[in-house]
Amino acid sequence: MVLEMTVNGKAIKVEVNPNARLLDVLRENLGLTGAKEGCSGEGECGACTVIMDGKAVNSCLVLALQARGKEIITIEGLESNGELDRLQQAFIDQGAIQCGYCTPGMIMAAKALLMGNPHPSEAEIRLGIAGNLCRCTGYLKIISAIQEVAGTNLRKGGQDDDGV
Repeated sequence: MVLEMTVNGKAIKVEVNPNARLLDVLRENLGLTGAKEGCSGEGECGACTVIMDGKAVNSCLVLALQARGKEIITIEGLESNGELDRLQQAFIDQGAIQCGYCTPGMIMAAKALLMGNPHPSEAEIRLGIAGNLCRCTGYLKIISAIQEVAGTNLRKGGQDDDGV
């Protein structure tokens, strides 16, 4: 079957098996390998998270044909003109990347959160990334990176990024 969707701002038309998952089409048909399969397609780890029409989804649980006419953003679509997205850079700056396996999915979940709520509280951040597992960082640096972009990262002396 023919699948038409927008991926990272580009109109895509690709022949797919009716049983193909979005994750498989992204990786195998389109060569976008940032989304990973870490839980054997059970939707338990979040390593395959992409943004579909503004919402974070586990691409291992989405049939490719469910993406027909949708806008998909992958980790590869965040950089612009050779520059990393602010969130990607914050993950690097805060040391929120260790082995890196969960990083694309974690960033995409955080990006979807920030698209809908630009200044989330720490509790909202924790809830927004709750479906993404990281076995290396302990989440504190990940939360700090998201807070940095959201402008809610408290610094020494109780000051946030605005000096308040």
